Amino acid sequence: MGLLCSIKRLSDARLDLQQSERSGQIQHHSSCEQLPIVECGWALSVSVSPAAPNYRQQWQHTVSGLLAEIMRGPIPGVRAPIRPGLGAKRRPKNYPEELDRNYVVCWFHSEALLNVGEVEKPVDPAAKQPPETAAETCGCNKSCNCTKAPGSFSDLYSTDLLPALDGDAKTMTFLQEVVDILLAYIVESFDRDTKVIDFHYPNELLQMNNWELQEEPANLDDILISCRATLKYAIKTAHPRYFNQLSTGLDMVGLAADWLTSTANTNMFTYEVAPVFVLLEYVSLKKMREIIGWEDGRGDGIFSPGGAISNMYAMLLARFKMFPEVKEKGMSSVPRLAAFTSEHSHFSIKKGAAALGIGTESVICIKADQSGKMIPADLEKKILEAKQKGFVPFFVSATAGTTVYGAFDPLIAISDICKKYNIWMHVDGAWGGSLLMSRRHRWKLDGVERANSVTWNPHKMMSVPLQCSALLVREEGLMQNCNQMHACYLFQQDKHYDLSYDTGDKALQCGRHVDIFKLWLMWRAKGTIGFEAQIDKCLELSEYLYNKIKDREGYEMVFDGKPQHTNVCFWYLPPGIRYMEDKEERKKHLHKVAPVIKARMMEYGTTMVSYQPQGDKVNFFRMVISNPAATFEDIDFLIEEIERLGQDL
Repeated sequence: MGLLCSIKRLSDARLDLQQSERSGQIQHHSSCEQLPIVECGWALSVSVSPAAPNYRQQWQHTVSGLLAEIMRGPIPGVRAPIRPGLGAKRRPKNYPEELDRNYVVCWFHSEALLNVGEVEKPVDPAAKQPPETAAETCGCNKSCNCTKAPGSFSDLYSTDLLPALDGDAKTMTFLQEVVDILLAYIVESFDRDTKVIDFHYPNELLQMNNWELQEEPANLDDILISCRATLKYAIKTAHPRYFNQLSTGLDMVGLAADWLTSTANTNMFTYEVAPVFVLLEYVSLKKMREIIGWEDGRGDGIFSPGGAISNMYAMLLARFKMFPEVKEKGMSSVPRLAAFTSEHSHFSIKKGAAALGIGTESVICIKADQSGKMIPADLEKKILEAKQKGFVPFFVSATAGTTVYGAFDPLIAISDICKKYNIWMHVDGAWGGSLLMSRRHRWKLDGVERANSVTWNPHKMMSVPLQCSALLVREEGLMQNCNQMHACYLFQQDKHYDLSYDTGDKALQCGRHVDIFKLWLMWRAKGTIGFEAQIDKCLELSEYLYNKIKDREGYEMVFDGKPQHTNVCFWYLPPGIRYMEDKEERKKHLHKVAPVIKARMMEYGTTMVSYQPQGDKVNFFRMVISNPAATFEDIDFLIEEIERLGQDL
């Protein structure tokens, strides 16, 4: 049997080059002009029969030679040259002799010449293309002066790294390679000429990548390939034109802190295993309570796995405060409870009620005005109605920065009602809590100091790397009483230090990730005034967008007035539907516009912005700005891109 090389296009057009080894000769193409490659989206594969003499050597020799030639050729779609041999998925050491199979080479390699799937996407001739040249030394996408020679990890495995004997040098070399990959990705993420996303459908990614877990270990070459492939298809959340979520951007100090945290690899349950991190959490939570307005920063708090869990913590504490017996006797020992929240609030309030056994039907939604703010009069009305039905009102969640409209509920009026009926007041400030850092905008949270608890997510407006969510509680000791279980193997009472720093027993979790160091180190680097400037800038950008489109032809605002947060909600009306007289037909067509434009954005990879319906309103764009890298020019680009992608709808 002979050796088969093939270069296959995704559209299934292919050139199979049969090369006979019977004469002992293996021919290589002298230039890529001999290969009819006319567009990007190719996969190179090589197969060789195990029956052939020296098949392993022939296979690697052919791959290296063919790639070396292709690398020099002017193939459209080539993004960066590759090192011959690197990127090949080599045969395992114990390859079964009876098998003969193809091995795809390099098509999933982030540095490879192949950009699989590109032929199936729309082509934008006017779009800027990524750089076609790259440094061959370090894998950067830009020219550099690196002197690091490329190394091969094909004969190394994880068992060769520390704690293996003599594994220190290999470990440093491997980790340096990983760091180089990460640094190249970071630099690329901030480049506006690169895509926000290289989008593929789930079935495409599964077909393109062999992600099945195997019995045999992969070599470190394959591990590095997996690292590159993962980043190739990841969303560039640091990209200045990524506006899709509330958490965007990438802070370099925060990233460094996250790397350090993973290196330390410890748990937050006791002081003895996390002495520095426990103390940093203590001082940071105290500072956040001071900013809220609680006297001397007194109270309690904890960092949890996201705002949804922080909100659930608050509901748990409110229930325990009113009915402490529920901890031991369960829900059968308490009357039917009722919680209240805005109809625009986050779904985590209902999720928390479901998880705690309170039930979603016991969460009563309060009407919001046209700008998304809770109506206090309706809150009091619903409380009285619930009491008449035999419910016991125990929890009100006001929202400081709703997810869609960015609305701030009137906290002072709500707190007056909660005080009147002896109900726990929680403020979900996951999105808007960071405005407390801004002297220009903190008035939007007036009354927050009256709350019993506050959720605040620094991983949103403050751009702390995910995840970083704090629950702040006004009453000290309540969390401990609510959650402690006195596990004697962790929380021994005869330790030789102050046991109040063993914070794990007040948490629902046992193992708890170190989320504090990212926030603390960024705070040290920026200072409060640095966070303030960052937040103010994002709000300036949102006001700029609002002013640009409020009277612009083809745009309609979802609600009247300036945005309260960085949320700007609007419809884009393509020319074809602007003058439709049939309102229902117009509404039907308008509902489809945002999803189509969003899909096209993702196909081109130019930008990303979210959309959704709200109540009886059809799909509209919800623009949110939390990325410190965004500029006024990026806002202009977004408007132009929406119009370009939607003009034919």
